[in-house]
Amino acid sequence: MAAMMLKRTISFATSKVTHSHFRACSSFSSSAATAGNPAPAPPQLPPFDYQPRPYNGPLVDEVLAKRQKFLGPSLFYYYQKPLNLVEGKMQFLYDDTGRRYLDAFAGIVTVSCGHCHPEVVNAIIEQSKLLQHTTTIYLNHAIGDFAEELASKMPGNLKVVYFVNSGSEANELAMLMARLYTGNLGMISLRNAYHGGSSGTIGLTALNTWKYPIPEGEIQHVINPDPYRGVFGADANSYAREVQDHIDYGTSGKVAGFIAETIQGVGGAVELAPGYLKLVYDIVHKAGGVTIADEVQTAFGRTGSHYWGFETQGVIPDIVTMAKGIGNGLPMGAVVTTPEIASVMAQKVQLNTFGGNPVCSAGGLAVLRVLDKEKCQAHCADVGSHMLERLRSLQQRYDIIGDVRGRGLMVGVEFVTDQKEKTPAKAETNVLHEKLRELGVLVGKGGMHGNVFRIKPPMCFTKDDADFLVDALDYSLSKL
Repeated sequence: MAAMMLKRTISFATSKVTHSHFRACSSFSSSAATAGNPAPAPPQLPPFDYQPRPYNGPLVDEVLAKRQKFLGPSLFYYYQKPLNLVEGKMQFLYDDTGRRYLDAFAGIVTVSCGHCHPEVVNAIIEQSKLLQHTTTIYLNHAIGDFAEELASKMPGNLKVVYFVNSGSEANELAMLMARLYTGNLGMISLRNAYHGGSSGTIGLTALNTWKYPIPEGEIQHVINPDPYRGVFGADANSYAREVQDHIDYGTSGKVAGFIAETIQGVGGAVELAPGYLKLVYDIVHKAGGVTIADEVQTAFGRTGSHYWGFETQGVIPDIVTMAKGIGNGLPMGAVVTTPEIASVMAQKVQLNTFGGNPVCSAGGLAVLRVLDKEKCQAHCADVGSHMLERLRSLQQRYDIIGDVRGRGLMVGVEFVTDQKEKTPAKAETNVLHEKLRELGVLVGKGGMHGNVFRIKPPMCFTKDDADFLVDALDYSLSKL
């Protein structure tokens, strides 16, 4: 039944894509046919000097059957026929048949240095041979070394580090800190935001796809400063006035804190209106609150222009949360704040059994050093600007591309069926997603309607990889 429904969806999507959506493609096809030229060949993956190991494990059907039997039914997977991935190397992944794919989603923006980067793997192995786990009730140099290196990357007085195991945990802890430090309860986050799936961070999240009907407790969502879809366009002042109105009319006049991603990840790579955070941070501070930057996806140079996403808005938050790229795949997260805010946690005993685990700390330290050594931030700026330029050129040829946005290697491509109304092209996006996989490109999807391609690859992604991705998208669009 599911397969039949998907086939109907694909058929519907194909039938709904009109010639007006693909003028350039249609004219190309017509002229090619008139000239009697053969159809263009699909683009080929860039060469890569690596041979995956022979795989003798279970194949996709067996893996899927076991997953469906023993894992929670809330899990979902991409593609009509899910991929069984068994090996990874830098920006590439391999399935159980040995086929290579260009990973342009990095395990949901988590693989920063590259899959199985040798220096990170070696650090993990060497620490595992010595000591896999103690906890913070004992001393071990690994957690301190990692915290020192991480703090050295932070601006201002952001010098105290708490290690946790995920972005959700990091945002939970940041919210707790804000409430304890200010003595207020009310939290403000943005619509279209994603801050985690735990019972507390579900309240901060503002996309109904990810929310269960449970009490959210003193959390309100203000209008999203989205330059493409937002009611005020890119006018940061109008969005900021709405935050002030919310505080004036919807609270006691005091709040605990405000949290935002600088570029919304799950929401579809939406970069906030320029200057927005500076205005809102001032408003929140006057209301007695603290400011929290969710850097789970935007940190460690991914944006290219800056090491931290919040720096693109010219602000320094009171609390910064991070995860994903911090460990290149290790289950890690962190909260960094000022000594003053950190002191409130000393009211009680605060412990995270696995936060700062020696193996994770050694791996995380290796990640930071690799990112510096390989100049990944500058590389993201160079490759990202090249890819954005090519994607925007593609946008001029296909009406279905409503918006191309982002910076560095955090890019979004939004598909619409109507440029003026910005009607989400959800079915067409699904077709394109499948087509890219067939060509060997893995991208994410995001936004309320799932009509945005999230292109956020490992930071070792090259210009050749970017060209292949854009060529594959061009080819897929031409075949709709």
